[in-house]
Amino acid sequence: MYLLNRNQRHRVNYTWMIVSLLLVASLPFLLFLGLYLKSFLLIHDYNLSDLLFSKEWKPGIGKFGFFPFIVGSIWVTLLAMLLSAPICLLTAIYVTHYTKKRFLRIMHPAIDILAGIPSVVYGVWGILVIIPFISHYLGPFFGVNTLGYSILAAALVLSIMIIPFILNILIEVFQAVPIELEEAALSLGATQWQTVKHVVIKKSLPGIIAAFGFGLARAFGETMAVLMVVGNVVKLPKSVFDPGYTLPALIANNYGEMLSIPRYDSALMFAALILLAVSLFFNLIMHFFIARYNKY
Repeated sequence: MYLLNRNQRHRVNYTWMIVSLLLVASLPFLLFLGLYLKSFLLIHDYNLSDLLFSKEWKPGIGKFGFFPFIVGSIWVTLLAMLLSAPICLLTAIYVTHYTKKRFLRIMHPAIDILAGIPSVVYGVWGILVIIPFISHYLGPFFGVNTLGYSILAAALVLSIMIIPFILNILIEVFQAVPIELEEAALSLGATQWQTVKHVVIKKSLPGIIAAFGFGLARAFGETMAVLMVVGNVVKLPKSVFDPGYTLPALIANNYGEMLSIPRYDSALMFAALILLAVSLFFNLIMHFFIARYNKY
């Protein structure tokens, strides 16, 4: 590099930066293209609506209905977000505006530790704690006979897993609000809660939307912990106490054994394609809402 003159070094640096940018920008398209090509055998032989909305999953006789897996993934993800979103939002508000900074400095390492715990550990914890709690206490309380392996168990474990992820983003978002805006509201006679409600939350709304959107995408693709507690039964759940089956669990449970069966392998690649498409859809929707809000 030192053998080159200044203009040559500039061109070299500019070139590798452009190449790196194009590589990163093209990765989602390359992933989508690769999964589409791998699942083309299934897409070519079956109608897309039948694959997405059929309830029958019998690969041995050529029936590949992904609807139970899609519904199971949606149930688990939405229920986990309903449980975790209020906790994350209220906790972020409390630690950034109602406690001393010393408490927040203690909270950050604890949140990071929770975020760094492997998902299989959360799964084992779910089997040891959540499953017995649902089967012995929560199910009988609601008059339901259940083994505990259910949509609810997966949602409880998943909600605890995504809390550190969403909470870290929300804390950063609230801390980025200019202190001058809060001081102006307080000087006009607003209470602390009114300031948080009408100034901090309103100013942070794009960041809040982004945090929940990324948390939703993260939850939709979670595999190991959900696989261990959801029950893995191919049927449409009628309540949160019923077992379910998610798309990531389908891939993790079957991929290694089904590589030698082309159509089954293609079906699993199609499941991965659905996951990628849903994740991209969530992210695009979040970016759309953020951009639309920032116009006003």
